[in-house]
This record gives sequence, structure tokens and C-alpha cells, in this order.
Amino acid sequence: MQTGLVCRLHVQLGAVQEIGTLAAGRRRVVPILGGRVEGPRLSGEVLAGGADWQIVAPDGSAAIEARYTVRASDGGLILAHSRGMRNGPAEVLARLAAGEPVDPGEYYFRTVVTLESGAPAHAWVNHRLFIAVAARDPDAVLIDLYEIH
Repeated sequence: MQTGLVCRLHVQLGAVQEIGTLAAGRRRVVPILGGRVEGPRLSGEVLAGGADWQIVAPDGSAAIEARYTVRASDGGLILAHSRGMRNGPAEVLARLAAGEPVDPGEYYFRTVVTLESGAPAHAWVNHRLFIAVAARDPDAVLIDLYEIH
């Protein structure tokens, strides 16, 4: 399998909304406030209004499901749907949860991403799968998005 870098996203996050403890774990919603997209295949901005709906297990690992919209530099809109996981040693996840900066090599944060666009210049995204390698900062997430060839 080969991959190619599509872009890097720098996504600004809002205050975490703690929904509460459910049978599957602690439900949280993390609002997406906006951001930027820079890369060889896609550039533009992340629009405000998306969110990441998480289930956090007792060990601190998180099931991730995010939806947000990217406005490409040419104005075309692209919907991103990301599903995956963030996990690692309990002490590392506790530092992340406390808002401390943590080296991304200390934990695993990956998602499978599907993109949708009706813009002709971006129609190619409708026929590809993408993998994201992510890192969590206290108020943002950095995402390197790769196309699976």
C-alpha cells in the first residue's frame, strides 16, 4: 500500500462539552472553531461549526468521530468525516486530558477519513479513502491527511 500527503490541517477547538457518563464511556463533544489547511493537494480553511463526538473509556482512550467542512482555496466545499481512535499509556492520556503538551510519539491518534465534494475541482475526493495521523494540542488538533493509493 502506498500513501501520499494531501495536506496538514490545523484545527482550532472550543471548550469541551462534557455530556456525561454512558454505558459505553464518557460522552464529550469538542466544537470545531475553524482552522487552516495547507498542502500539496489541498489548501484552504476549516470552517467553524463542526465537532468531534467522543466516547472516552475509563482508561482514557477515546473513540473519535468528527465531522467538519473545509473551504478549499478556490471556494469549493468539502465535507470531512473522520472516525478513529486515540490511545496510549494511562499516564500519557492523563497528561493530554489535563491540557499538557505531549509528544505525539507517546500516544496513538489515527482516523480513517472520507471526504465528499460536489465541486468539480475536488470530485476526486469522492473516490478515495484517507488516513489521518493526528496530534492533540491543548486548544487544537494537527492532522496530516494521507490519500491511500
